[in-house]
Amino acid sequence: MNGPSGLLTVCIIGVYYAIMKKNAHVRINITLPEETISLLETMSTKGARSTFIDAAIKKYVHEVKAALMREAIKVGAIANAERD
Repeated sequence: MNGPSGLLTVCIIGVYYAIMKKNAHVRINITLPEETISLLETMSTKGARSTFIDAAIKKYVHEVKAALMREAIKVGAIANAERD
């Protein structure tokens, strides 16, 4: 891998591994109540559970962050109301 072609090969491999690491999946084990599993089964098939749970977590986190931001803006507006 000497010379320009060797450098290119290393760079391409490095980019490939960086992309693969970014999109890597990690297996975890979780325990959920039977009621939650029943709800999950009504919304997704057994082979699509990970995709459904991934989307649900991302949506929940987005909503919680938005609510926290709205609350912070409200608190800031109230605190600065006298000044404004």
